[in-house]
Amino acid sequence: MASALPPSLTVDALLQAADSALRALFVPAIARRHPTELPESRDLPEADRRHVAGLMRVNHAGEVSAQALYHGQALMARSAATRQYLLQAAAEEGDHLAWCEQRLKELNSHTSVLNPIWYTGSFAIGALAAAFSDALSLGFLTETERQVESHLSEHLGQLPAHDLRSRRILETMQSEEIGHASAAQARGASELPQWARSGMAMTSKVMTRLAYWI
Repeated sequence: MASALPPSLTVDALLQAADSALRALFVPAIARRHPTELPESRDLPEADRRHVAGLMRVNHAGEVSAQALYHGQALMARSAATRQYLLQAAAEEGDHLAWCEQRLKELNSHTSVLNPIWYTGSFAIGALAAAFSDALSLGFLTETERQVESHLSEHLGQLPAHDLRSRRILETMQSEEIGHASAAQARGASELPQWARSGMAMTSKVMTRLAYWI
């Protein structure tokens, strides 16, 4: 680990990180943009509604985790360019958070009550990775986005054919997650060892199963 603290670790940055956490967890997210040509919401059979709500709750929890990961990484980033990239990615993920939250409201459902746990754990992982190097930090970002993209593919396969609104939201999210992973690689992301990728996948499975119901 580098001996000196990163230049991004200032009092203002700490306050900004605290504010970002409170906003992600307790303030309703407001989207700055929306997926293009978003179909109108329509009523779903009760069984479909519950299942789609569970999927969207998982995706919302995943976006909470992504926010935390980026915020933790930005706080400990070594370069100003990396920090700016992470904050921009977090802003885009904020739109994803808002889309999932709005869809849950339309489905008369709720976000995961475990979101504070997901946020805390992801923030710690992001900050720890960034404390070692920007390359490792971007490596975690890349692998996270790859796994999120895989989950979104699974969810798209499970959506009822007539739920075009949820489908458009997830398709837009998936496209942007792929873009984030590619951008991180272009910025010099290091490849994570297999044990780290496997550990992230196992943690993701636990979160997915819990967030679907709680």
